[in-house]
Amino acid sequence: MNLLADLAYQGLHALLQLLLHPFYYVGILFIVLQYRRQIQLERKLFHTKLHSLISETWRALLWGWIGGLLASVLMAVVGATIQPEAVVLLWIISLLLILFRVRFLCWAYAVGAIGIIQVLVSTIGTISDIMPAWLLEPLRSLNVPTLLALVAVLHLIEAILVRLQGARTATPMFYESKRGKIVGGYHMQGFWPVALFLLVPLQGGNVHPLPWTPLLGGELWSGGWTIVGFPVMIGFAELTMSRLPQMKARLTSRLLALYACLVLLLAIAVHEWPVVTLAASLLCIALHEGLLLFSRWDEAKRSPIFVHDQRGLKVLAILPGSPADELGIVPGEILHKVNGMPIRTKSELHQAMQVNSAFCKLEVLNLAGESKFLKRAMFSGEHHQLGILLAPDQDAMYYAVEKQTPIFAYMRRKLVGLLSKPSDTTKPM
Repeated sequence: MNLLADLAYQGLHALLQLLLHPFYYVGILFIVLQYRRQIQLERKLFHTKLHSLISETWRALLWGWIGGLLASVLMAVVGATIQPEAVVLLWIISLLLILFRVRFLCWAYAVGAIGIIQVLVSTIGTISDIMPAWLLEPLRSLNVPTLLALVAVLHLIEAILVRLQGARTATPMFYESKRGKIVGGYHMQGFWPVALFLLVPLQGGNVHPLPWTPLLGGELWSGGWTIVGFPVMIGFAELTMSRLPQMKARLTSRLLALYACLVLLLAIAVHEWPVVTLAASLLCIALHEGLLLFSRWDEAKRSPIFVHDQRGLKVLAILPGSPADELGIVPGEILHKVNGMPIRTKSELHQAMQVNSAFCKLEVLNLAGESKFLKRAMFSGEHHQLGILLAPDQDAMYYAVEKQTPIFAYMRRKLVGLLSKPSDTTKPM
């Protein structure tokens, strides 16, 4: 009973820490701006939106809390020796790194950088001589095995969230293929502000002892413990033209889980043999970059699937709540016939739809290539294509340009009105 009371008291204190942490609200603002950009892109390309700013933001917050609580439980088993000063240092390094690339917001890069700097400080005396004491002491006190374990757990949570929510974050896009043709694809990007509550050892703490011994820390836990609450941003970004969003999310999730397992092994190795700290820190960064390179290589060797062919028009996306959504049409299927007329172009589709303005009969080829026959009454005010967003043809007015952007330009575009200039993210034909 004393343990439950201690957990409740320390948990409330950690919750207050989290709610007072400014970086938590920085993360929320980042997410709001990100989804605002996504919706504006949808409006520009399709003249409608597929996502809601409010619902997507709340969903990100909710899953961030669920993921944070799960990560907190896992870290309670692994063990953590991290102080609030270390959290601030990690956030500062992350914010410095994203001046170069937005993806560097991931803590894998900050933790890897800290491990490298810590080794350099301990081996090269001149570095420690010129470094200010307010930075040197927290840097030396950081426990690299714990930080690597935290990166591993966070990426495991990220793998779960990508598997569950990755396809929901997908936005259909028009891209230029490697052969110069305009093809359909998806930009998948999600961020979650994770609320972490970590058990950390505390010497002289007047609390009930834990009924278990965490994996890392050893005798440090015999002196007491406390709970530290702080926010962490996790997220992913993928581009696919060769897979359906749910298949790409599944592949990305597996790769993230594999990365998490490898980094956890690195954490254990550094805990047992501190001499490998530099190698483990470099691998933490290199393996994460390897995920990005593998994804690009995998996409480059595969053919785009969101292109029209002789069988009909390829479905790129479906508007939520539209007639096509009610009929069960899904992305990747092919519109083969409309009102008995074979269709190969968008003009043929419009002509076939006008044959009977009150009723529509469809022959659709599903993902297995088999025909399914659908029919539905047409009502005034409904989407002129039943809510079907088709893959682009060569008459597309815009296509998206994949571009790595420094954080200053990235945030400026959001705050002053994204897409006010087509050349920022889309390119006119």
